[in-house]
Amino acid sequence: MRAAAALQGLNLFAVVPVARYDAAVQAATRASLIDPAARSIVVLGNGGGDFWTAFTRHAARNPGWWERENPLDDFTREVVDREVAEPLRDAALRYTVVHPFMHGGARTLNFVELGKAAGIAGPSILGVVVHPRFGPWIAFRAALLLDVMLDVPGAAHGFDPCPGCVPRSCISACPVGAVSFPAGWDVPKCLTHRVEAEPDCAGRCHARVGCVLGPEHRYPDDELAYHQMRALRAMRPYYETHIKPKVRG
Repeated sequence: MRAAAALQGLNLFAVVPVARYDAAVQAATRASLIDPAARSIVVLGNGGGDFWTAFTRHAARNPGWWERENPLDDFTREVVDREVAEPLRDAALRYTVVHPFMHGGARTLNFVELGKAAGIAGPSILGVVVHPRFGPWIAFRAALLLDVMLDVPGAAHGFDPCPGCVPRSCISACPVGAVSFPAGWDVPKCLTHRVEAEPDCAGRCHARVGCVLGPEHRYPDDELAYHQMRALRAMRPYYETHIKPKVRG
């Protein structure tokens, strides 16, 4: 599975027992609610731009792919279902696939806590998790629930870099001061700026780019713009409902 995933740019791979993950999250996101027979969770992610390269090649070979509503999510599903899960099918093992971008009200997992429990990433003050090698340039793509017991922690097990970081250049990089230590990411301040002054952060998150971890693995510009666009699309409804100042009548 690890080899099949890496060929597609899914170069972050770890396995955590269900019991360890379930103990770290609220009841609504426990793996046992999705698959009561599951005993371990394979966590798949990408570090750096390799997965984006695989995706853009796939889109170039398949006319119309970019016009899909969720082209990167659809590619992720295809890769996981076709390539990564093949060894499980060959071994006649039962599995359940879960993605962080589940639609239609389907249950999903808390991928931030899952990544920390599996050792794929550690916490940061940026609002995203970080990896010892790739820094903030990582993303979770899928989890596979297995009814066999495995425990294969990743390289970020116990990784917690921000308290010991000296420059904390991410703080000064944010144009609106939405990142601080130890408080972390100020969601209302960030979202207000993103929605009301969108061009300033349209191409990239300046604080994320300012992180001292893994700058050589920064996503390519077109990938940064894609993720920022998708993030803004999700931010707008939350801003309108929870943050936007109400006009008194």
